[in-house]
Amino acid sequence: MALSVSLQALRAFDAAARHGSFKHAAEELSLTPTAISHHISKLEHRLNVRLFQRLSRKVLLTETGVLLANATSEGFATIESALADIQQLNEAVQVSTTSSFAALVLLPAQGTFSVRYPDISMQVSSGELPDNLPNSIPVRLGNIKDVPVEDRLSEERFNLFGSKTLRALQDARVRPVLYTTRWKNRGLCAPPLDDWLAHNGLNKTDFVIREFDQELFGIQQAVIENALVFCSEILARGMCSTGQLTPVGEKSIASPLCYYIPNKTRFRTHNAVKFIEWIQDLVRLKSSNRS
Repeated sequence: MALSVSLQALRAFDAAARHGSFKHAAEELSLTPTAISHHISKLEHRLNVRLFQRLSRKVLLTETGVLLANATSEGFATIESALADIQQLNEAVQVSTTSSFAALVLLPAQGTFSVRYPDISMQVSSGELPDNLPNSIPVRLGNIKDVPVEDRLSEERFNLFGSKTLRALQDARVRPVLYTTRWKNRGLCAPPLDDWLAHNGLNKTDFVIREFDQELFGIQQAVIENALVFCSEILARGMCSTGQLTPVGEKSIASPLCYYIPNKTRFRTHNAVKFIEWIQDLVRLKSSNRS
């Protein structure tokens, strides 16, 4: 027959074990030290063991107390995590990301997220500088060398996009306009334009180079002007699918950049886990469909 003990007594014991003090446990649980002592004494009597050595200014766990403290710590953490999941089942997923990723990848795919998870809504905020919102999932652009493997969503590849063929560019008599990006964050590695041009037998003097501080603006301007843009494959994929842009190079080129979620494993609630699974699938799908 299973032994029945009071949940309140276990709470009192867990708090006292963590603090090493009945007084501090009482403050945490809004009880009196006498009440904490009473709960623990009853628990010891019920289990027929000593859980604490009671000293003048503190209490120390016995060997049996350490065994129970490990179990209560893990058990209450599991319960708290489950309660957080349940609380957030009907709450929105808060996501912060760059303006380019929001406009060209995340927002256009919001419908697919709603189809997969109709009970979870997504709220997106964008900006080029990291924010510190406590409940927001940040999707950022960073240097691969600075990002742990487990935090990465994609490793960025770049290509030249427009409506012209590579041969037409090589034979052009008039220099075409080419948009690229100079990041606001000067710590980010530059897009690998020089490498792409060298690989395709071209150089910067063959073009009129213009720069924006966000890929979004270069892509939009290239579409408006029927110009060229050197940018991320992931960001250009939507425009390519509608025929607004076409890859110029037969092969894209690897870059030292990646999209990532800092400390990704810290997001453990139900909605956050589902969103991260979805965004990983989304960027991997786009990355695997390379031109």
